[in-house]
Amino acid sequence: MKTLFKYLAAVLPLALLAGCLEVDQHPVWINGKYAGKPDDRQYKVMFHNDKLAWWGANSNRNQYQNEYNRANP
Repeated sequence: MKTLFKYLAAVLPLALLAGCLEVDQHPVWINGKYAGKPDDRQYKVMFHNDKLAWWGANSNRNQYQNEYNRANP
């Protein structure tokens, strides 16, 4: 029985600390709108805000994935 209390005495503080260290994961909302950092679009980050270049790169990448073009060059 003493060993059971020893184990409980060792484990109980760890279990309580694990529950206390939980961080709030919800984003901040103010007046019904998201108040966090806005996410940048891919064409703004990688293509210097040139949406046409981004669209062309995506179109070219999609053409390389077309199996009909691979089989019949």
